[in-house]
Amino acid sequence: MADSAPGDELRDNVVRSYKYTPLTFLPLTLFEQFQRVANLYFLLMVVLQCVPAISSVPWYISFIPLASVLAVRGIKDLANDMTRRRSDAAINSRPCDILISQRFETAQWRDVSVGDIVRIHKDQVIPADLLLLSSSEPHSLSYVETADIDGETNLKYKQAPGATHDELTCKPSEDSLSTFDAEVLCEEPNNQLYTFRGKLFWRGQRILLDSDHLLLRGTVLRNTVCSYGLVIYTGTDTKILRNCGKLRVKKTRTEKVLNKAVTGIVLCVLLCALLLSIGAGVFASRVMEQTEVLSALVVNGNSAYSGFLVYWSYIILLSPAMPIALYITFEMIHTVHSLFIGWDIDMYWEKSDKRAEARNTSLNEELGQVEYLLSDKTGTLTQNCLLFRQCCIAGQVYGDLSVRAEDIKPMDLRWNPYSCGGLFMSAPELMDRLRGQQCPISTEFMRALALCHTVMAEYKNGAPVYQAASPDEEALVGAARELGWAFLSRTRDFMIISELGVQRKYQLLAVLDFTSKRRRMSVLVREPEGGLKLYSKGADLVILERLQKDCPHQERTEIALEMFAESCLRTLCVAVRSVSEELWEKWSKTQSQAAEMILSERETLLEQLYEEMERNLMLLGLTAIEDRLQDGVPQTIALLQQAGLKIWVLTGDKKETAVNVGYACKLLDSDTRLVEWHELRQILQSPDPQVSFSKARQTELWAVDKHMAGTKTAVVLTGPELAEFVQKPEWGASFMKLARQCQSVLCCRVTPGQKADIVKLLRKHTRSITLSIGDGANDVNMIKTAHIGVGLAGVEGGQAVQNADFSLCQFRFLQKLLLVHGHWSYIRISIFLRYFLYKTCSFALVHIWFGLFNGFSAQSLYETWFIAFYTVFYTSNPILCLAFFEKDVSAEGILNFPELYMSGQRNELSSPVMILLSLLYAVYSSLILFFIPCGVFFDTAYDFQTMSVTVAMAATFAATIEVRVARGRQTFISTSA
Repeated sequence: MADSAPGDELRDNVVRSYKYTPLTFLPLTLFEQFQRVANLYFLLMVVLQCVPAISSVPWYISFIPLASVLAVRGIKDLANDMTRRRSDAAINSRPCDILISQRFETAQWRDVSVGDIVRIHKDQVIPADLLLLSSSEPHSLSYVETADIDGETNLKYKQAPGATHDELTCKPSEDSLSTFDAEVLCEEPNNQLYTFRGKLFWRGQRILLDSDHLLLRGTVLRNTVCSYGLVIYTGTDTKILRNCGKLRVKKTRTEKVLNKAVTGIVLCVLLCALLLSIGAGVFASRVMEQTEVLSALVVNGNSAYSGFLVYWSYIILLSPAMPIALYITFEMIHTVHSLFIGWDIDMYWEKSDKRAEARNTSLNEELGQVEYLLSDKTGTLTQNCLLFRQCCIAGQVYGDLSVRAEDIKPMDLRWNPYSCGGLFMSAPELMDRLRGQQCPISTEFMRALALCHTVMAEYKNGAPVYQAASPDEEALVGAARELGWAFLSRTRDFMIISELGVQRKYQLLAVLDFTSKRRRMSVLVREPEGGLKLYSKGADLVILERLQKDCPHQERTEIALEMFAESCLRTLCVAVRSVSEELWEKWSKTQSQAAEMILSERETLLEQLYEEMERNLMLLGLTAIEDRLQDGVPQTIALLQQAGLKIWVLTGDKKETAVNVGYACKLLDSDTRLVEWHELRQILQSPDPQVSFSKARQTELWAVDKHMAGTKTAVVLTGPELAEFVQKPEWGASFMKLARQCQSVLCCRVTPGQKADIVKLLRKHTRSITLSIGDGANDVNMIKTAHIGVGLAGVEGGQAVQNADFSLCQFRFLQKLLLVHGHWSYIRISIFLRYFLYKTCSFALVHIWFGLFNGFSAQSLYETWFIAFYTVFYTSNPILCLAFFEKDVSAEGILNFPELYMSGQRNELSSPVMILLSLLYAVYSSLILFFIPCGVFFDTAYDFQTMSVTVAMAATFAATIEVRVARGRQTFISTSA
C-alpha cells in the first residue's frame, strides 16, 4: 500500500484534459468569449436595442454579427474539445495488467488505483507512477525510454530495491506478489521529474527510496520482458501531468496596437454620441419645442431627457465602427498562414522526414519584424554529429586534424572483437602504447572514458550499441571501444568493461551527476583489485581549478587545449583521483544522512560533498571532438545580416572555440574588431559610453587581419562577466546602445539561466522583436523568454521543440521562415488590419454627418439588413483573399533583396501612426460617401430611400476598390476575388 498525508483525497487515474460537458459547454464558452471587450460591447448594444425608447435599429441588426462571431468561435472550441475528449478516451482505455485476487487481469488505465500492483510488458507505456518491485532482468533492472517526458530517446535504467528484488524475484509468482504488504511513505505529489523521496517499510526493514526506483507514467518499457510495480501516484498526481502547465500566451506587437486602436474607437464613439446628444438636446429646446408640429416629439416635454435617450441611440447606431468580426478573422488568417509554413516543401528535411511546424499560430506577423536573433551554437549552428578527432594524453597530442575525417586512413583494429568502425582518428603510436601498456596514464585515460558516463549498452549482432544521453558521451565511449576499452554492460551497482580483451568488473559506488551548473561528472568505483578511484570529466575551467598542486603535464595540456579551441574542436578534460577507504566511509555516511534531509538542505549538502570528493585530481588528458557546421549556415547568416538582423550566439563553449566558429560561419568577418570585457567595462564606466565606444572602434584589439581592424565590431563576453550586469543593472541600457552598433555579440561559457537573462536584457532595454533558436533542453528557458521561440528537431531530444512556437529541422530554413513567410505575413496582416478598420469606421461614421441634417434624431441612413450584412458578407471575401495570398514580392525576389525585410523591423505598415492615418482616412471617406450624394440629391425629387441606397452602394464599392488599391502584385486568386 502507499500512504498519503491525512485528509488527502487520492486521485483516480482518469485523464480529463477536456473543458466542456453537455451541460457546461454553453455557459463556459459564452463566459470565455464575453471576456473580450468587443463581444461584451456588442452584447450591450443588443440589450440597448431591445429598449424601444432608444432603439434606432432593430435588435437583430447587432445580434446577427455577434451571434455569427460567437457561433464560429464556439464551434471551433467545441471541435478542439471533442478532439481532446477522444484523445483522453483513447488514453484512459489503454490496457494494463492489474493484480486482482491473486491473479493478474487485463483492465484499463482508468481502473488503476494507488496501492495496486501492476505488470508492465515490453514496449508498453507505463500507466501511473510506479515503485519498481522486481523485473525479469538480472538485479531487477528495467530499461525505460523517456521521450514523451524529456524528449530524449536514449534508454535509462531503473532498479528495484534490494529487499523486494531478493524476495519477489526468487519467487515471481502471483501468490507472492498478492501477499506483498509493505507500506510506502512518500512525498506529496510534485512536478520534479528527476527527484523522488520515500521510505518502504516491509518485514521490519526501512528502505530509502529515490528516483532510481520510480517508473514514471508516460515512459515506455524497453529491453525488459516484464516489470512489476506498486502504484504510487495516479492521474493528475503523476509527475508528467504535474508538468502539464498552462501555455504562456504571447501577444504580438500588432495585436497590442490593435487593442489600443479598438479602445480608441470605443472612446471616440462615446465622445461623438455625447456631442450628438448635446446637439439633440439643443435642437429639441431651440427648434422642436418652438414648433407646434415637432413639439410632440420631445419626450415628456423635456429636451434634456430627449438628449439623454438620443445618446444611447447613437451609441447603438455607431456600434458598427467597433470591428467585432476582426478578432475571429484574425485567428482564421493566422491559421492559414501557419498551414502555409507547414506546406512549404523548401523547409522539409528528407533525412528526418519532418516539415516545418507552426506550433503557435498567433505569431506569424512577428516573424517579419525580428531584429535580434539569439542562437545556440552546438546542434543549432553545428550538426551535433560528433567525431572524436584528437586527444592529448600526458601532454602528448594524438591525431591529425589537417586531414579531413572522410580521408583518414583507418587503423587496423581487427584484433578488437568489439570494434564497430566510426573512429575518425588515426594514431598508431597511441595504439602501440596502449597495447604494449607502455604508458599507465594512457591506460587510465581510456579507462576513464569507458567508466565515466551514463551510457546504456544494447547488443546487436553480438556487438555493443550505445544509447547515450548526449552525442558527446556516445562519441567518447565509442572511441574508447574502438581503442580497446569497450564498455559492455552496467547495473545499478556494477559496470563491466573489456580492457584489451580482458573483462573487468568495477563496483559502482557513486555517480556525481553532470548539471549545467557543475559542468562536470564523476564516478567513484572500486577496482577488481580493491582500490577506489574517482574518474572525472568536464569543462576545462572546472577541472583545471580542482587539480592537485604541481600536476604533471598540465602546462603542455593547456597548450594543447588552446590549439584544439583554435581549431573549433569541443574539449573535455579527464582526470582521476585515488580515494582512501577512510574518506569513502566518511563520505558515504554523510551522503546517507543527506538522503534524510529536506530537498533544499540536501542539495546544499550534496554540493559540498561533491566539492570535497572532486579535489586534488590528477590530470590525465584532454579529448577533442569535431562538431561540423550544418549545411547552409554561413549563407543563411550572411543573408539575415543583410536583412538587418543582429545575430547573437550564446554558447557554453570556450571563448576561443566560439570565436573561431564565428569566423567559420561568417558571423564575423576577417576585418571584424572584437571588443572584450576589460575594454567594454572601461567604456561602460566612462562618463559618455557612446563616445568612448566610437573611439574604441578605431583601435586594434583582436582581429584576423590587423591591417583592416576598425571597420566592424563585435563584442565577446563570458558567463562570469555577464554576471556583473546583475550587480550593476544601470549598465544594461548603455550596453544595449553599444550592442546596436555591433555586427554581433558572442556570449561564451554561459549557463541556461544566463541565456534567458540575456533575452530579458534585450526585451527590457529595446523595443525590438527577439527570436531565440536552439535544439536542447538547455535552450528551453531562452526559447520561452523571447518574443518568438524556434526549436530545432536535432539529436538532443525534443524539449526545445516541445516548448517552441515554431519547429524547424535545419538552421538554414530560418531564411525562408523569416524573410519569406514572416515578411508575407507581416504585409498581409498589416494591410488587412488597416483595411478592416477603414471599412468599418467609414461605413459607420456616415451617421454622424447625417445627424446634422435630421435634427440629431439618431435615424439610420442605411436599410437595416444592409447594416447586418455589410461586414459579414458584402465586404468579407475580397480582403480575406488578400490576407491569405498577397505578395508584395516573390520568394525569390526577397531572398535576392533581403533589405526588403527591414520594413517589418521598422514597423512601417502597422505602426500606431499608420493605424491613425487609416482611421483619419476613414473619416475623410465617410465625408465623401455622405456629402457628395447629399449634394447631388439636395433639393430634388429623389426620396430618402434613393439617398440611402446610393450611400450604401458607394460604401460597398469604395471598400471593394480599396482592396484592389491595396494589392501589391497581381495574382490570379486575388484578381478573381
